[in-house]
Amino acid sequence: MTKKAEELKMHEKDTGSSGVQIALLTGKIETLSAHIKQFKKDKHSSVGLLRAVNRRKKLLEYLKKNKFDSYKNVLTQLNLRK
Repeated sequence: MTKKAEELKMHEKDTGSSGVQIALLTGKIETLSAHIKQFKKDKHSSVGLLRAVNRRKKLLEYLKKNKFDSYKNVLTQLNLRK
């Protein structure tokens, strides 16, 4: 697990909460973005990037709707949306 995901855990064995999932997806998105910048013709990875971005977007919408305090915490921890 990434360092940011570790910080967003609610308890020691937490691997599935929305905040942790968003942190893991953010790491995956950053990795895929760097890969696609280097290999512009890799369409398969660009599809994976779009899926990860859309999944993170849905999780953020869920947090914003149901747990606004957690939503604000995730945005500040991961430096999303300035």
